[in-house]
Amino acid sequence: MYEKFYGFSEKPFALTPDPAFLYLGGRHAVGLSMLQYGLMNRSALIVLSGAIGTGKTTLVRRLLDEADHSMTVGLISNTHEAFGSLMQWIAVAFGLPAKTSKATQYDKFARFLIDQYAKGKRCVLVVDEAQNLSEKALEELRLLTNINADKDLLLQIVLVGQPELRERLRRPALVQLVQRIGADFHLSALSAEETAHYIDHRLTTAGGAAGLFEPAAVRFIHYQCGGVPRLINSLCDTALVYGFASGEQHISAELVYDLVRERIANGLFAAVGEAFEAADPEKAMENAKANLARSYVARNGAGEGASSRDAIKL
Repeated sequence: MYEKFYGFSEKPFALTPDPAFLYLGGRHAVGLSMLQYGLMNRSALIVLSGAIGTGKTTLVRRLLDEADHSMTVGLISNTHEAFGSLMQWIAVAFGLPAKTSKATQYDKFARFLIDQYAKGKRCVLVVDEAQNLSEKALEELRLLTNINADKDLLLQIVLVGQPELRERLRRPALVQLVQRIGADFHLSALSAEETAHYIDHRLTTAGGAAGLFEPAAVRFIHYQCGGVPRLINSLCDTALVYGFASGEQHISAELVYDLVRERIANGLFAAVGEAFEAADPEKAMENAKANLARSYVARNGAGEGASSRDAIKL
């Protein structure tokens, strides 16, 4: 819709994970390095956690894209018990028969691991949304890491999940599992500086120009989204639609502010942070304006009584 107007070859802020758009800021670069370290050192278990929308899946997909021919990778992206047992999903992930008994599934998988090892390959199982796994399922995964050939590990497991995953791993019943974790990392939200670099990175990766979003707009987007990449993508994408509809060559803070105000009033958007209360959109907007004004007055030295509209122009 707006791609041609702004000179993009594709949408810069799509919500689906795309390794080509991965921004390796400070935390994400360290996270990728930790994942690579875990695989290279043949850690039995690797854990990556982070809040919703922080880029965990995109980071893992970059890791898998970099995997060479010596790795056989299986991916489980749905861990809800209602969709089947863990061994069934593991069988499906590696292209093995899933409609058999659990004992048969385990035996076939063990033989599969040994066969891959004989071919000079190692198997990596990636479990996304791992916070949904029960203690029983996590214990099953631990037992799978016992399948070895002499001193060599036949299966590496990468657990990817929300912060609840770490809470679950702290339970006493899972001590043996935790002792096998060779690498772990928690992804946090982007800083204000990283948010600016992130937005420009996605703009240029899509064929556009950096600086399309004015600095004040970027600051407001960071404040509104709390540095969470998925929320940033959603807000930036909609801002580009509004900018295109208005014929704006640059995305201003005022445009983003009006967009957010409209979405909150319609009950379709809630910000990250203390400024917003979903139950009272009008109060939420007033709180946001007051906090923005205080924030930008402190940063830019504006006089007392500055409004949020005055502040975001600075």
